[in-house]
Amino acid sequence: MALSISELEALSSISIHDPIPADLLTRALASPPFIPSNSIINIRDLGDATAWLAAHVKRIFDLRKAPERASNPSPVVPGVENVWYEQEGIYTPGCLEDFAIGEGEVGWKRQYLATTQRYKPSIRAVLEHVRDRPTEPFLFHCTAGKDRTAVVAGLLQSLAGTATDRVVFDYMLSRIGIEPAREKLKAFLVAGLGEVNPETPGFWNIASLKPSYWAAFLEGLQEEYGGWDGYVTKGLGFSEEDLETIKKNLREKHLGYGRLLGYGRLLGYVRPLGYGGLWVFRLGYLDSGQFKLHPLPETMQK
Repeated sequence: MALSISELEALSSISIHDPIPADLLTRALASPPFIPSNSIINIRDLGDATAWLAAHVKRIFDLRKAPERASNPSPVVPGVENVWYEQEGIYTPGCLEDFAIGEGEVGWKRQYLATTQRYKPSIRAVLEHVRDRPTEPFLFHCTAGKDRTAVVAGLLQSLAGTATDRVVFDYMLSRIGIEPAREKLKAFLVAGLGEVNPETPGFWNIASLKPSYWAAFLEGLQEEYGGWDGYVTKGLGFSEEDLETIKKNLREKHLGYGRLLGYGRLLGYVRPLGYGGLWVFRLGYLDSGQFKLHPLPETMQK
């Protein structure tokens, strides 16, 4: 039986320090907006994964850094264009001490704002796609699917008029999506932070997702750009006319597939969650009205 929104919210609030019970995880990954058919797939394998992408996606925006791409190359899928841009500036990992302040809000405010700055070329390309090719389905991803991916998802949802609490709900679902690779994520962070002891103050905050992190990020975004609209115009260089076109394309119903496997204005993209080769696909909702979880279209259940 599929889980309700409240049940999914409860699971997403489980600390990354603790495992999600296996039976509940299985039910969660079979619940909308997760795609229940082959929920966990290895994108590096041929077969179902690439066939699904070829059938449902036209472009893939890769938000990873060059070394990440080198260790896990993007799959070559017939008919699907891979889009990648080098980040701007030099990558500097977050300071562990920042994440030890409070519950980690200081660290994540800085980290998410840095993402909006370093990944401007890729984020600009996503919005250009929405502006110029609104009926073509697309997918975007990073490595763990919880931070860079979350920033792009939050941008699209906010421009679509989705209420902030529903954006946070989507953001927190990444906690469920990364559970199958939780230990891999832990090992990745330990190595990336110089073999740090996981019990060092701030470590688990770096690995976590919390609504307060998103709130801190939005506060910083308001201070820096005046909000998402200002980021699009001042930060990314789009005109006001471009901004209105992007919003219109995200909010309006298109014929055929819509923006992805579509039925109306709720369905805007597919975002993968997971770590490395493990991808857990889920539907991304762009909703300018009441947020609802709908049964998946028949095309998604095959």
